[in-house]
Amino acid sequence: MHKVIETILSRRSIRTYTEESVDDKDIITILEAARWAPSGLNNQPWKFIVIKDKVTMEELAGCTHYSKIVQNAPLLIAVYLDTETMYNKTKDIQAIGAAIQNMLLACCDLGLGAVWLGEILNQSDKVNLILNCPDSMELMAVLAIGKPAEGGKSPSRKELQDMVFSERYGNKF
Repeated sequence: MHKVIETILSRRSIRTYTEESVDDKDIITILEAARWAPSGLNNQPWKFIVIKDKVTMEELAGCTHYSKIVQNAPLLIAVYLDTETMYNKTKDIQAIGAAIQNMLLACCDLGLGAVWLGEILNQSDKVNLILNCPDSMELMAVLAIGKPAEGGKSPSRKELQDMVFSERYGNKF
């Protein structure tokens, strides 16, 4: 099988980690993968905050129902939309989704576990205060990353026949 396809199909959301830290070299690789995501007009509307400080993580844990994941991860990466560089909000949010997916796939390929935390967006104002972000930065996600302490559960997926149509909606593929 092709390596990229294999990584896509084997990636799982990992929510528990060992205490081992993530190497700076691996962090750079993850961020490079994000940097090479496609974006409209190549505007690269993303910004990233790398978080390793346990005090900061403890503060961020208070911003989500998934506090244990945040507290126990050796690394968090907050992903932001830089609204000062965006040209089309929908397209730029899609680009950020691509950057996040690249980061998750890079983690998988590096033998790291990661999970995309979205519920924390409900407290984005608090997160922005903790991370000292300007108003022009819009929180898109926080990734928790570390060496897996568990195997990922294999989630169910809808059948292709339930989501793919030929030519027009309603015509089975």
